[in-house]
Amino acid sequence: MTTLAPGAALRDDPALSPLDMGLYGLTVLAWGFSWYALKLQLGVVPPEVSVFWRFVLASAIMMGWAMARGARLSFPLRTHLRFAGLGLFLFSTNFTLFYYGGQYVPSGLLSVVFSLASVFNMILGFAIFGQRISRRVMLGALLGFAGVALLFRPQIMGAADSGLDATALLGLGLCVAGTLSFCLGNMVSTANQKSGIPLVSASAWGMVYGTVLLGLFAAFRGASFAIEWTPTYLGAMVYLAVIASVVAFASYLTLLARIGSARAGYSTVMFPVVALLVSTVLESFHWGPDAIAGLVCVLAGNLLVLRSGRARS
Repeated sequence: MTTLAPGAALRDDPALSPLDMGLYGLTVLAWGFSWYALKLQLGVVPPEVSVFWRFVLASAIMMGWAMARGARLSFPLRTHLRFAGLGLFLFSTNFTLFYYGGQYVPSGLLSVVFSLASVFNMILGFAIFGQRISRRVMLGALLGFAGVALLFRPQIMGAADSGLDATALLGLGLCVAGTLSFCLGNMVSTANQKSGIPLVSASAWGMVYGTVLLGLFAAFRGASFAIEWTPTYLGAMVYLAVIASVVAFASYLTLLARIGSARAGYSTVMFPVVALLVSTVLESFHWGPDAIAGLVCVLAGNLLVLRSGRARS
């Protein structure tokens, strides 16, 4: 998961090259499979401890990558406070809430809620920066929220509408809170970029501060920092830290530079489809009429929001 901001695009976009298509596919697949990998870490180790060790590894790799690229890493204290904010919202709270939410709902549904980040970004942009929301975006937001409601209806109402499932509702609430945390992190990231702070540098430091905050939170809760020494748990941690957090991030940044944020942002439409397919095969996610209609609404809503951002000049 990373900062996704709509941007301007040329009226006549050149066709994607084979390299662009490869980067696009890598990004979508890496993030699409990450939700099931997240589920594989649940059950024994407290979520905040799993996220902590994930970012111990990811922040070390990201810092090494930033150094290898010669990225600027020395900043004044005031800028480090911004990095701490980035770590709080984008690299600790966001993930911890999704890990807790994953205890109650299938992994594919986690990704669907997160895909509404583009909608929440627009809403927060209006609330914080006074950015105007077009009718297209409002329609996209309504479609997105309606789609999530349809997708979660069978989970929340229980089998055969037998009654309200409070745990599924809690899972949805945690995922929404996690998405809002991610979007608040986006607002901090946007302010950093407007100040001329390189994205790679900010992300590297943000991961470091997020790791520290996660460690403090886990210690405050009295959690053990012991992990589950099984191939499944360790494999999921390596995948999430290396592939989902670093490789996919590097791929996405390269894609941003090559084709622009407007077209790169469409990866947020595609990876929930991958995640739901994975959930169907590995978690027996059931595709009822509500799920199909809900996914169509979410994808249509995201497309409306992203196309609105792309149309700006």
